[in-house]
Amino acid sequence: MQAKHSISRRHFLRGQLRGHIKETRPPWALPENDFINTCTGCNECIDKCPERIIVKGEGGFPTVNFDFGACTFCQDCVAACDEAALSITDAGQAPWNLTANITPDCISLHGVACSSCADSCEEEAISFRHQIGGISQPEIKTGLCTGCGACTATCPVDAIKISEKTVCEEYAYDHN
Repeated sequence: MQAKHSISRRHFLRGQLRGHIKETRPPWALPENDFINTCTGCNECIDKCPERIIVKGEGGFPTVNFDFGACTFCQDCVAACDEAALSITDAGQAPWNLTANITPDCISLHGVACSSCADSCEEEAISFRHQIGGISQPEIKTGLCTGCGACTATCPVDAIKISEKTVCEEYAYDHN
């Protein structure tokens, strides 16, 4: 017997047929439960984001949409948050624990020369490994990736996803 996949009516009407998708909170957001309990949904972070990538998400809470561009980590959203749902506690605190991931939909993996993601990556976290007699293959140096999302908007086939780093990625050894 096959298990049924249950989704809410709201997710169905919004076309989210896989159910709730974890939203990316703005940089320097508190852990999810603390964020939800602290954020009042005032939209100040949305209004102050110069890149216009912070939008109103599910439940009225701010979320980042990398389809609109990249995060420059300007900290305007943090400065606008009177409730401290977005806050920097240490000078060297990372904005979030995100990294880019290349999906199997990448056209370079299918023999089409493309390097739009690498061209848009200021951190040079994405590079292409040359292949003898073939198209260069993409690779991400997770130690350099800030999770800014610049690569996602430029990808012609939406093959790059920004997601949380796994333990293996956080401690991965960069060979380059």
